[in-house]
Amino acid sequence: MEPKLFTPYTIKNLTLKNRVVMSPMCMYSCTNQDGKVMDWHRIHYPTRAVGQVGLIIVEATAVSPEGRISDYDLGIWSDDHIDGLRELVHLVKEQDSHIGIQIAHAGRKAEIDEDILAPSAIPFQDSMRTPKEATIEDIERTVSAFGQAARRAKEAGFDVIEIHAAHGYLINEFLSPLTNKRTDEYGGSEENRYRFLHEVIEAVKKEWDGPLFIRISATDYHEEGNTPNTYVQYAKKMKAQGVDLIDCSSGAVVPRRINVFPGYQVPFADQVRNEANIATGAVGLITTGGQAEEIMQNERADLIFLGRELLRNPYWTLSAARELNYNIKAPVQYERGWRVTKFLKK
Repeated sequence: MEPKLFTPYTIKNLTLKNRVVMSPMCMYSCTNQDGKVMDWHRIHYPTRAVGQVGLIIVEATAVSPEGRISDYDLGIWSDDHIDGLRELVHLVKEQDSHIGIQIAHAGRKAEIDEDILAPSAIPFQDSMRTPKEATIEDIERTVSAFGQAARRAKEAGFDVIEIHAAHGYLINEFLSPLTNKRTDEYGGSEENRYRFLHEVIEAVKKEWDGPLFIRISATDYHEEGNTPNTYVQYAKKMKAQGVDLIDCSSGAVVPRRINVFPGYQVPFADQVRNEANIATGAVGLITTGGQAEEIMQNERADLIFLGRELLRNPYWTLSAARELNYNIKAPVQYERGWRVTKFLKK
């Protein structure tokens, strides 16, 4: 029987060859500090495509200069970024994988010299700078920046856009009552705290009609913060707006100690998927093919997002197939070497 992990998955006009996704992970490798694609990116991402990952999502890519986590982040705030991103898309697709991009704004967690923005003027921790409380004009400008980032992603040829609404960055800061103390239409009630993300989604949709993912932090790990139940309601709103899949991570909106163990975030993907009736991606210390297949078979998520495991092993997908006693087509350049290895073991 074919493992479900290796069955195709269709979202809108896109069919992935398997359910393995490379999770967006910041590389901090733009050494020229202009946000442009470097040789590191040209090697890093296509290598995972050679390893048969079905969908590769490029790291958090800043929609504005002040939206960078660091000076070394990738950027998509200028048309000057399109050519490098287009080259990256070509290199990945040439290896028979699909590619997405995560568009992001770091909010109060930006560690740059420029002014930093947040819904409220509260620093992440005492050792970090106090952000400026975003004005309505700041909000409108940032919403527009997400829309323009979507236009550039389309021009570069990406297959998927993921909006980064997790890990304590700007959108997450608006969503959480721990970081959003506003008294205007962008703060207070859950509906008001969702308003910024609602407007970002609408701005992106004006430029983008392909598959749209959103990464969330499904719990704040704080008694006064958002919970998975909160995000079930938010996910229903996202689905109504046309979002296709929720990438379920957690935490990092405020400093907290988290009990981490294999698959610790999978229950979030399970709950959102089955209570909000929307596709989800599971992420978080998923390390083996058997573990991934259990999630698939029990319909706890629709896609498996791998982060650190794909950093350690770019060929995880091939390893998982062998673990599950399933043959997937390897790159032709590898086939002869594998045949020789099998012969020598006889």
